[in-house]
Amino acid sequence: MPQEFSSEISPPFLSVGSGRDLGIESTLQDLPLYNFRVEISCTGVEVAKFFEKYPLLPGAILVEEGKYIGMISRRRLSELLIRPHGQELFFHQPLGVLYSYVRTAILLLADTTPIMSAMQLTLRRSPELLAEPVVVQTALDTYKLLDIQELNIVSWQIRGIQTQVLYERSQAHLIQNDKMASLGRLVDGVAHEILDPVNFIWGNLTHVSNYSQDLIKLVAAYTQELGDASCEINNLKQDIEFDFLEQDLIKTLGSIRNGAERLKKLVVGLQNFCHIHEVYPKPADLQACLDNIILLINSRLRGEIEIVKNYGHLPPVYCFIGELYQVFMNILSQSVDALLNEKVRNQLNLESIQTSHKPRIEITTTVISQEATKTEALLSRWVSIRITDNGQEMSQNLQQEILESFSAGKPTAKETSLAVSYRIITARHGGKLNFRSQPGRGTEFEILLPLV
Repeated sequence: MPQEFSSEISPPFLSVGSGRDLGIESTLQDLPLYNFRVEISCTGVEVAKFFEKYPLLPGAILVEEGKYIGMISRRRLSELLIRPHGQELFFHQPLGVLYSYVRTAILLLADTTPIMSAMQLTLRRSPELLAEPVVVQTALDTYKLLDIQELNIVSWQIRGIQTQVLYERSQAHLIQNDKMASLGRLVDGVAHEILDPVNFIWGNLTHVSNYSQDLIKLVAAYTQELGDASCEINNLKQDIEFDFLEQDLIKTLGSIRNGAERLKKLVVGLQNFCHIHEVYPKPADLQACLDNIILLINSRLRGEIEIVKNYGHLPPVYCFIGELYQVFMNILSQSVDALLNEKVRNQLNLESIQTSHKPRIEITTTVISQEATKTEALLSRWVSIRITDNGQEMSQNLQQEILESFSAGKPTAKETSLAVSYRIITARHGGKLNFRSQPGRGTEFEILLPLV
C-alpha cells in the first residue's frame, strides 16, 4: 500500500463469486463484491486518492473501530467536492462529518439474496438512489459493496436465461400436447374398434340366451313326449354331460355378459380419458369418472390395495371432464405408488410385517359450503373430492417439493404430474387443490370445484 495512504484505510479487495455460470437461482454471493473499509476518522482527501487509483470502486464501507457504520458512494463524495468551495469545505474533513451531509437510505441485503429479488428491491428505491451501490452482508458479518451496474448486467443475463427456459418449456409443452393429442386420437380409434365387436357380443348375448333356453325347452319337450329314448341318444347325453351342460349354460352366458360389460366400461373409460382437448365445459358425473379411473388402474392394484368409496350425492358439475380424468389419474397413481413402495419396504423389514396394515385408498365425495371471499357470493358451494391413503407421512423435503410445484409463479418449479393437476384445477376450473400429510393419518389430496 502506498505510504501516503492512511493506515486506517484497508486496501480495496475484490471478492469474486464461486462461479460465473449464473442461473435463475444464483445469489449475490456469486457476484463480484468490493471489500473496502475506511475508518470514519479518515479525511475525504485520503478516500478520494483511493477512488482515483481504483476507478472501479463504487464506494467505501464506513467503520468506527472496526464496527459497521454505513456507506458512502463515489458519486456522493464527488458531489460534495465539486460544489462551489467544496474542496475548501470538505476536502480535509473527516468522513464522519461528510457522512452526516450525504447520509441517505442504504439498501442492505444478505449475500444469500437471489439476484432477481435484489434487482427488484433496487428498482423500488427512489430515483436519486437508483445508482447507489448495494451493501451486502455476508454470513461472517462482514460488509461488502456491490456495484449497481454489475447487478444490472447480471440481472439482464438471468432474465435472458428465464426467457430461454420459458421458451423451451413452452416448446416442450407444445410438443407434449401434440404427442398427447396424437396418442389420444390413436387410443380413441383403437377403443372404437374394440367397442364395435363388444357391442356385437353384447347385443347378441340376449338372443343367444333366449335361443339356448328355447332349445333346452325343446329337448325337454321331446324327452317328455317320447319317454325312454334310444340307447344311442342316451349315450350321446352321457358323452356331452347334458345335465351339467343344461345347468352350466346359463352361468356361462352370465359370465360372458359380465366380461363384455366390464370390457365395454373399460373401453368407454379409455375414450373419456383421451378426450382432454375440450373447448367448452360440460356437465359431468364425477363419481362415474372416478369409477372409470379405478377400472383403468385396477391392474396396478393387484388385489393388494383396497379402494373404499364414500360417495355422496353430487349433482352434475360443469367441467372439462377429460382434464379431470387426467387429474384423478395423476393423484390416484401417486397414492398407489406410495403405498406399493411402502409395502415393499415393509416386506424387506421383517420386524414391521406383523404391525403393517393393509394398504387402503379412501375416496370421499360431498358438497360443502365455505365462507365466501371478497370476489364470491355470501356463501359459496363446492364439490369436494378427497383422496386419502393410509400410508406413512411424506418427508418434509418431498412435501416442500410438492408445495413448490403448486407455485405457478415460480419459474424453476418442476413440471410434475401434480403440478399439471394443480394448474388444471386452479387455472382451468377456478378450483382449489389442497394437500396435507400427517403422521398416523397418511396423505390426503382434496379437490374443490365450484358448484355453479
